[in-house]
Amino acid sequence: MLADTRPRPAAPDGPAEPAGLGAAEAAARLAAEGPNSVAQPQRRHLATRVLHQLADPLVALLLAAAVVTSVLGDWPDTAVIALVVLVNTAIGVVQEVRADRAIAALDQLAAPTARVVRDGEDLIVPASVVVRDDLVRVEAGDVVPADLRLVRASRLHLDESALTGESVPVGRDVGEEVAAGTVVTVGRGTGTVIRTGPASALGRISALVSATRPGATPMQRRLAGLGRMLGLVAVGLSALVFGIGLLGGRPVVDMAITAVSLVVAAVPESLPAVVTLALALGARRMATARAIPRRLHAVETLGSVTVIASDKTGTLTEGRMAVQRAVTADGSGYEVTGSGYEPRGTVRDEGGAVGVPDELRRLARAGLLCNDAVLSPPTDERPGWEAVGDPLEAALVAFAARCGLDPAVTRAAWPRVAEHPFDQATRRMTTVHRSCDGRWLVVCKGAPENVLAAPLLDADDAEISALTGRAHELAGAGLRVLAVAAALVDTAPDPATPTGLRPVGLVAVGDPLRAGAAEIAHRFDDAGVRLLLVTGDHPATAAAIGGQLGLWRDGDPVVRGDDGDVTDAHPAARVYARTQPEQKLDIIAGLQAQGHVVAMTGDGVNDAPALRRADIGVAMGGGTEVARQAADLVLVDDDLSTVAAAIGEGRRIYDNIRRFLRYALSGGVAEIAVMLLGPLCGLAVPLLPAQILWVNLLTHGVPGVALGAEPAEPGTLRRAPRSPQESVLGAGLGRDVLFTGALIAAVVLGAGVLAARWDRPWQSVVFVVLGLAQLGVALAVRAPRTGRHRGAGLAGWRPGNPALLVAVAVSALLQVAGVLVEPLRVLLGTDPLGAVDLLACAAVAVLPGVALRLLRPRGASEGPHDPATDGPGHPDRDQRPVGRVRRP
Repeated sequence: MLADTRPRPAAPDGPAEPAGLGAAEAAARLAAEGPNSVAQPQRRHLATRVLHQLADPLVALLLAAAVVTSVLGDWPDTAVIALVVLVNTAIGVVQEVRADRAIAALDQLAAPTARVVRDGEDLIVPASVVVRDDLVRVEAGDVVPADLRLVRASRLHLDESALTGESVPVGRDVGEEVAAGTVVTVGRGTGTVIRTGPASALGRISALVSATRPGATPMQRRLAGLGRMLGLVAVGLSALVFGIGLLGGRPVVDMAITAVSLVVAAVPESLPAVVTLALALGARRMATARAIPRRLHAVETLGSVTVIASDKTGTLTEGRMAVQRAVTADGSGYEVTGSGYEPRGTVRDEGGAVGVPDELRRLARAGLLCNDAVLSPPTDERPGWEAVGDPLEAALVAFAARCGLDPAVTRAAWPRVAEHPFDQATRRMTTVHRSCDGRWLVVCKGAPENVLAAPLLDADDAEISALTGRAHELAGAGLRVLAVAAALVDTAPDPATPTGLRPVGLVAVGDPLRAGAAEIAHRFDDAGVRLLLVTGDHPATAAAIGGQLGLWRDGDPVVRGDDGDVTDAHPAARVYARTQPEQKLDIIAGLQAQGHVVAMTGDGVNDAPALRRADIGVAMGGGTEVARQAADLVLVDDDLSTVAAAIGEGRRIYDNIRRFLRYALSGGVAEIAVMLLGPLCGLAVPLLPAQILWVNLLTHGVPGVALGAEPAEPGTLRRAPRSPQESVLGAGLGRDVLFTGALIAAVVLGAGVLAARWDRPWQSVVFVVLGLAQLGVALAVRAPRTGRHRGAGLAGWRPGNPALLVAVAVSALLQVAGVLVEPLRVLLGTDPLGAVDLLACAAVAVLPGVALRLLRPRGASEGPHDPATDGPGHPDRDQRPVGRVRRP
């Protein structure tokens, strides 16, 4: 502990401060109640994390397939399967470790040291040793180390945005509470510690984060169910083949190997590889668009999102204060635009004309002089303009610069000679400045009801009434309104009791919408995704922002968190205000219970539990480290439009997974059908086990994986999301698999029967036609080739997928090599085929692919899902406000 040698300001008149704790008592309380720090997550051993990942049904199915391929000596397949299991397990373990770091990141927000009074002496101590009833002093720039109840306060304002989402610094006075983790922006205060550690505001949020574990993604749940189903079906059908073979007099060992080979053929063991590749490519594309996935499966989950619950501050808005509207004393109104605190922007009058008249410049000058903030220009480490001091006052400095004033020159020309700082009693601030002609300029700014009143103001009732009415109008739009008055006098006034000032005008300050935020909302509308505004702000502010986004209009409900249970909100509600971190969790849980896939966006500490609870959490790169650690996706550029593009990327990935399943499962269906029906057609043993495995390796391997890289299709962002309850084989995919498998099986059996009738090596013909037909289907189910069009996702131009063409060509050559190359013929048990035989096989094998292309309707694909034809399981069906933004 170090003694604090900084000068202590004299205490104003009022109740005496408590003397603080004694060192011995503080030590005893620390031992009894524990340190003032966030609880750390219990460490899980690496072996426990690995076993948890291996318990996944699909991974278990892969492990079983690896055992089978090992027994059969199929070492290439075994190696591929083992690699896929290893990669998936590593990804899962890394995600769990990252989740634990979200809690540890709360330590970075806590104050490293605190200034306490012990035994009557000011000391600087580590914040972790602060205990209940300690007397703590804070001043501008300090992080509050624990929850305090103020006993002294002088112009004390705190930035609570990280905890509450409020973008405006909040004034606190004697008797009020101050939360741990908030930052003092202006003034100073002294408070008694009332809660520490887990009981503090930060501690409660930490508990919510640690108790909130993300569940499986929609695709993981779908694939797990598919894995269980495929395992049962494959084992059942292989047992049937085994029984038919025995009844036909085949040796038991041969039929056992055949049955096991069919199990491997029926199970698309390369599915995890396809999923991993598709997700990795999607993650790379998203990273290029400055969206960093922290969890690989989050890439696909975005494509299934039906609701986006968005924070306001720093997400839909800039997260910085700015003067948006101004009204001069004559009643003229102006709109001010600009980016952040940058001293450049545009001023337009109510008719749309650009310009800064003298009356508006006078208002801007008054706001600049009655002001303690400055603007800090960009540096190499900090690319944007920043506020030094109260953000609201910094907004007035930027406003003056946008009106053509140089802050430094103006302040030098009107030097301040006296001031009366802002206080909660008068809710105004007054400064006195010397003019160049020896007179004094008195400027006062503050709440309209405190400034637009006698005796401070010298104005008639009509003038005051007009400005008061405009102030109410601006406040109703969710803006914070300040009134400004000034007068040039001949004698030095007392700034504590100014009188006879003239109104200069009103400035309306708010957190402006990000550029293009309304268009982003419209893009979500096009994609059939319901956008909700969930904020801790005042209902009027939330409604105003919702109106600008097109989410809210007069008469629509605004759900207030301070009114009670938010889970029973009106079904048409799109705006939630005054919400606490716990209530954000309730909102998300309620939506998930209705069957929605929910994305949550945010940047503050208060958003971290909700980011973890949502199906996918999206954090702003410029937000807190806690939010980034808790999220699944981080937007480096803080641009929510990237989420819309990422939704298209997620849908592309899911479409490609379904495309692969149609291709791979139809091949498995064909192989089982050939083995079951072949003996009935006079083909005693249609395929040998080695031949089945060879076809399976060539078709499910590289070509299948290449299908995961197919480009997106037209209209990806102009269709409703798939129902979360829909099976991965839903929307007709299961029917398509059976139809395609039947086409392949019919062609293969027909070729085999004709070859046997013409006394050709029919088993080799069946082998070649089966492999080539499946490769032809791979080309038939690929995505349509398109050019540039709206809603193109992360890339406007849709290139082809040359990797698929190369993979199919190489696999076709290897398939033909199985009957041409002597070592392969010995390995596979095939007979040689001549050029005419091979040409005939190729001509027959293309028939299924050609039929699929001819039967496919124009514009059809694996992905589009018309909301007009959604099944009853779709959560957006028959709910007017869901999935559609209603325009005012």
